[in-house]
Amino acid sequence: MAIFHELHRESIQGVVETFDRLIFKGYLTSMFPKGAFGRYLNRRGVLLKDAGKFFEAETERIKQHAKHVAEHAGRPFIYLDSAHTHASGQSKEAMARAIAEADGVNEGLVCIFSVLESCSSFAVVGNHRTHRLEVTKRQRKCLHLYWYLIHPQFGWMHVRIQTWAPYSIQVYVNGREWMCQQLEKRDIAFARSDNKIVSLSNFKSAAKLSEKFNHIDWPAFLIRQIAMVNPLLPDIAKAGFGGYWLGVDQAEYATDILFKSRADLERLLKDFTTASIIGFGADDVMRFLGRKLHHAFTGEVTIDSKKRPEGCRIKFRMKRNAIKFYDHLNVLRIETTINNPAEFKILHSSTKRNQVIRRWCPMRKGVSNFWRYAQVAKAANERLIHALANAPLQGNAIDALDRLCRSHQNAGKHVAAFNPVAPQTVALFTTILSGEFAINGFRNADLQQKLFPSQPTDPSDAKRRTHRVCRLIAKLRGHRLIAKVKDSRLYRVTTSGITAMWAAIRFRNIDFPNNFNATNSFAQ
Repeated sequence: MAIFHELHRESIQGVVETFDRLIFKGYLTSMFPKGAFGRYLNRRGVLLKDAGKFFEAETERIKQHAKHVAEHAGRPFIYLDSAHTHASGQSKEAMARAIAEADGVNEGLVCIFSVLESCSSFAVVGNHRTHRLEVTKRQRKCLHLYWYLIHPQFGWMHVRIQTWAPYSIQVYVNGREWMCQQLEKRDIAFARSDNKIVSLSNFKSAAKLSEKFNHIDWPAFLIRQIAMVNPLLPDIAKAGFGGYWLGVDQAEYATDILFKSRADLERLLKDFTTASIIGFGADDVMRFLGRKLHHAFTGEVTIDSKKRPEGCRIKFRMKRNAIKFYDHLNVLRIETTINNPAEFKILHSSTKRNQVIRRWCPMRKGVSNFWRYAQVAKAANERLIHALANAPLQGNAIDALDRLCRSHQNAGKHVAAFNPVAPQTVALFTTILSGEFAINGFRNADLQQKLFPSQPTDPSDAKRRTHRVCRLIAKLRGHRLIAKVKDSRLYRVTTSGITAMWAAIRFRNIDFPNNFNATNSFAQ
């Protein structure tokens, strides 16, 4: 990251990094072992033959609870007759945001959607072999409730509950929403577009907030959301099956590099995408995501690109995890998505015979590992950024060439354009880059001796030569190819001048003839 920032420090405002989309899942895992759900029904005083009616009543309790809360808050409870996802053209979140905007809701419950979706659930069916009723686990469709909220701390979020046993919970939050809420509370000026911060007055404060987010007490927060949507918790706990297992189902960690302008980003973006598609391979993708190339690896590694209305996206995928980068306005976002944390390691310690044993183990989805999610995702982003820092950049060269070929105003004075491949221009560049000028620089008279091999015929000719070289020096200074040494009449070549003039000399004398001859050979 430091190398990338150093290379492009003149174009970068700063960096904002934290989690983006987070999906937590909650499961009543005590119901999952074989025979456990039958014991749950028994403790609730429900016979297997009456399980269907019992669960219909429980579903109705959850539904009526949601309707009561919505009615008390004066918010709508809406049944959706289809999935309403991003793929369908209108997502549930977009609908909720439209409702919030129309009703002027800034905090609290926005709406509750009710929709039929597939899920994994329990059913009581007859066994034809044993002629007994049994509890089985199967896929089915049941009612799901989506509670959309504007949380005072986390901003936009939603909680989804499956209304049929085992009452699985999903909680969605966004780290950028949380950060924006915190920045507003601290009166730190910023501007955002969608879920991206495009300008910020205090990047150090944002970095501290990001670190704070990594250590939020997630169990306490998630349990409050579960209690809000599930009125059955007291009865479930009374039966001895209380307590949700809480895990991170999906985590996105984004590093946003804020450029000073869209033009600064566009100058580099094409080179980044080209280098990613042509220069990176499977071993690079595995390295980005914390793995080494090994002959026993059996997963799939892919690299793909996609052009979208908002910009270009390059995605590197290894099994179920991925890392990608894309542009949005003046922001270059590098984002790691973790769906399978077991591909990463976490240091566990255990005690055996009064000795503490530490070993690296596959990381699990439990929320207690959230801090480690931040570590591995941030490291993955930094590895990709470091690789992009080494990408060959053509955008800077093209911009430099365009500036050289374009006339402009400098301090109110007109600076004429150069034709960098014209013979007289290349001769001038060759003269300036002579080794004898490298240490001490050159004066007007030194340049005259190189450009005019013969002596002036008369004083007026000498004066014309001096004036002509003065104009050439002013033109070179106007394009920042040379700079004047302070308190002297000496001039020295700038770093950008060496790069631009040497490229022009090489193109005329080496690259163009070689490519021209190669083309002729191919044509024959």
